[in-house]
Amino acid sequence: MDITSKQRAYLRGLANDLDAIIHIGKASLTPEITKSVDEALEKRELVKLAVLKNCFDDPYQIADIVSERTHSQVVSVVGKKFVLYRPSKKNPKIQLPK
Repeated sequence: MDITSKQRAYLRGLANDLDAIIHIGKASLTPEITKSVDEALEKRELVKLAVLKNCFDDPYQIADIVSERTHSQVVSVVGKKFVLYRPSKKNPKIQLPK
């Protein structure tokens, strides 16, 4: 599933009001974080994550790895925060523009 630039802009607008609900720290990506992201994506569809200062990994690489493991799309990476999107399998809420 690929999203267009128009859909990406729409999702970025929705993500502006979101707070980061998952923080990636010194341990970087653990299976527990990946599982938490997967569950949050199923429930919310749009999730903002923050990479803390004590994590020395690149936020772009972390975003790519998490999106690959959770089968989601990277909407944006700004500084140490990034947004992921994946439509819910059971109860889709976000309607993307065509």
